[in-house]
Amino acid sequence: MRVKERVAAIIPAFNEEQNIVSVLRVLMAVPEIDDIIVVNDGSTDDTSRVAREIGVRVLDLAENSGKGSALKAGAEQVTADILLFLDADLLGLTVTHVQELLRPVMNGDHEATVGIFEGGRTSTDWAQALTPFLSGQRAMRKQLLIGADYLDGAGYGVELQMHRQLKRMGKEPYAVILHDVTQVMKEEKMGLVKGLAARMKMYWEIIKEIPRV
Repeated sequence: MRVKERVAAIIPAFNEEQNIVSVLRVLMAVPEIDDIIVVNDGSTDDTSRVAREIGVRVLDLAENSGKGSALKAGAEQVTADILLFLDADLLGLTVTHVQELLRPVMNGDHEATVGIFEGGRTSTDWAQALTPFLSGQRAMRKQLLIGADYLDGAGYGVELQMHRQLKRMGKEPYAVILHDVTQVMKEEKMGLVKGLAARMKMYWEIIKEIPRV
């Protein structure tokens, strides 16, 4: 009889008080998940409070350290065999989507998966089609992150680094289509000007990681 492995969900979040509750409610309804931790990456809004009120663990970082550092901090806080990483601003996420991401790893068919948006909306579908390795929706065995110092300081380039590192290890993630899932755009969260500035910052953090991979 196969021993059940522990699964922990890690949600990095920066100023996501308006979006994170719907994602957390889905995760709390997934029977395969044993632990949920929100890494509040120095938010200036009520992200931490709303996450605590819904009943999940929250790790509050003193300042905004970037997505890579937040993922690493969360992974260090959980005792689990399998890690699930999800963005805090997903739209259309269901229990079935989460189970489809986890199942190939839990069954032992693959050691890592990556979720690809499809049918959510054109902007995110095209972005994922062109650069599927930049998806923040992933499941993997925790042992694959041992010694993953590249996460620190990678910012939004963390998905590129993670994907390339897994490929170098011969553990290329298995693609799972997340039908009808999308996410809130930065321009929608922050307004056009601030949103565009945040998007350019994100692109820069990704581009500067390319020489390191």
